[in-house]
Amino acid sequence: MTKHFLSLRDIPNLREFIDDAVVAKTQEVTQKEWAGKSLALVFEKSSTRTRVSFQTAVFELGGQAVELNSQTSQLGRGEPLKDTARVLSGYCDGIMFRTSAHERIETMAQFSSVPVINGLTDWLHPCQLLADLMTVKEVKGSLEQKYCWLGDGNNMANSWINAAGLLGLDLSLACPEGYLPDMELVEQARVLGATISLTEDPKQAIASATVINTDVWASMGQEQEKEKRKKDFQGYCLDRDLLSSAESSAIVLHCLPAYRGLEISDDVIEGDASRVWKQAANRKHAQKHLLRWLISA
Repeated sequence: MTKHFLSLRDIPNLREFIDDAVVAKTQEVTQKEWAGKSLALVFEKSSTRTRVSFQTAVFELGGQAVELNSQTSQLGRGEPLKDTARVLSGYCDGIMFRTSAHERIETMAQFSSVPVINGLTDWLHPCQLLADLMTVKEVKGSLEQKYCWLGDGNNMANSWINAAGLLGLDLSLACPEGYLPDMELVEQARVLGATISLTEDPKQAIASATVINTDVWASMGQEQEKEKRKKDFQGYCLDRDLLSSAESSAIVLHCLPAYRGLEISDDVIEGDASRVWKQAANRKHAQKHLLRWLISA
């Protein structure tokens, strides 16, 4: 049966995966596991980190990446996803798909005979979480932290909720009214053993936190809501004042791109607590390990 990575739940032992990825990052690559292999990178949404991190990861493993988007493929002319999936499966050894509705990547996986990787959907962003968890493990030495999410209950918030359930984490989320994450995911994570609290008060959520996460207030496709969201998210900017409510040793994460002065202040993202650049660099290392995992069995 073909292995896919559409959600963190597709990895049977996430804690072990992260531990192994951290170790693999420090080791010299001597075996080119993807030699002679290719990965299709299919973009229906713009990208910097996902594009370049996958391209370089495949290259360092000895393979090649083939990039397509709606302007340079028949997807832009309305070719059914199931047709694209079957065609790409005949050419490539894996497909990374970055799209909008999660149902689209599920369709891609349904009709693909090679592994499909979720490069981002409106519902989940699991590749980013692999890098984030790697960063926490490297910096803190343990994933057992008090986590805080500030801002929109978006695909990143949902992915952190999945991680909390799989790893039994303590996660507090501060989201304005009307911007809650997927509450079904919250309940599922709680059943698995996560401690999850939700509030509209950022200071309450960040109190005693050791890992703090935030993201843009208006994600791709929500640009027309930008001004409204600025008003709705007043008080949610991760600045020095808000950061002072966290543990003194707390680290700050942001999946990027960042809009300084909105969801995060310039002095915080450039400050001593920031691990944003390590986090961004870990996209390549986490995905390199993911590619190894997808072809290992």
